[in-house]
Amino acid sequence: MVRSLACFCTLTLALSAAPPVPLIFDTDMGNDIDDALALAVIHALESRGEAKLLAVTITKDNRWSGPFVDLVNHFYGRGNIPIGMVKNGKTPQDAPYTKVPSERKAADGKLLYPRRMMDGAEAPEAAALIQQILANQADRSVAVVQVGFSTNLERLLDRPGARELIRRKVKVLSIMAGEFPSGKPEYNVRIDIPAAKKLYSQWPTEFVFSGFEIGLNILYPARSIQEDYGYVTNHPIADAYRNYMKMPYDRPTWDLTSVLYAVRPERGYFSMSARGTVELDEEGRTTLIPSAVGKHRYLLTSDVQRAKVLEALIQLASQPPGGKQ
Repeated sequence: MVRSLACFCTLTLALSAAPPVPLIFDTDMGNDIDDALALAVIHALESRGEAKLLAVTITKDNRWSGPFVDLVNHFYGRGNIPIGMVKNGKTPQDAPYTKVPSERKAADGKLLYPRRMMDGAEAPEAAALIQQILANQADRSVAVVQVGFSTNLERLLDRPGARELIRRKVKVLSIMAGEFPSGKPEYNVRIDIPAAKKLYSQWPTEFVFSGFEIGLNILYPARSIQEDYGYVTNHPIADAYRNYMKMPYDRPTWDLTSVLYAVRPERGYFSMSARGTVELDEEGRTTLIPSAVGKHRYLLTSDVQRAKVLEALIQLASQPPGGKQ
């Protein structure tokens, strides 16, 4: 009887253990600190066996964005993750939260946070990298998380063979963009409206929008930065957070919510709008036009869900590198 019970438990665990979600993270790293926190969440989910970060592609055209992503990946023990950069993209301005940690030196003169990439210009072009990565994945397996501008994914659509590849390989595009149902122009949309319009109308798979209103109402607390990252003397995420704004400050979790949905869509963190098609006007206003066959939906949250999401995001973002927590 004991043996049978043990066999049953082993079988149950084997059947319930889902494979890690292959994930491509497309970010405007350097414009807001939530991108850095979102990358930390991804690494925690990979350490827990829930995700597999295939590549990070960047839509902020700045020399420090790639090195910062690289040093964060190294910190979490994954310095071999491919990084792609937009070419002739938007927002080239320097950002202290990526530049300062990237330039820090230890007492011996070596980089405080090890990295291989010295300048974002060294990285391959982002759209080409995404196509290359997708070609090697199982059908309908990849979650693409876009938390910056639509530039890279719009350019991907124009590459020969890319649309059919996307249709075959991608299961969902989880995107931080827009504001619902108000439709007010949102930053990630406004910076490259033509790219967003093309992406929303032509991307061939399911879309889930995390609108501006979602992260705005779930604030990452400064207290976590002050108390939860002290397991090492120098932590790149806490370092970046302190260099983004004067401490202490709480920051909306916009990008983190798109990551959480992409990897844990069935955990009850979010509710969902009806299906439809998001239309975008020349001012950057987003409107979901209801349709039973539409590929677009957006996230909704209750007070209870927001509390649950925040607790999960704090635990994940501050999780130490390494094993399951």
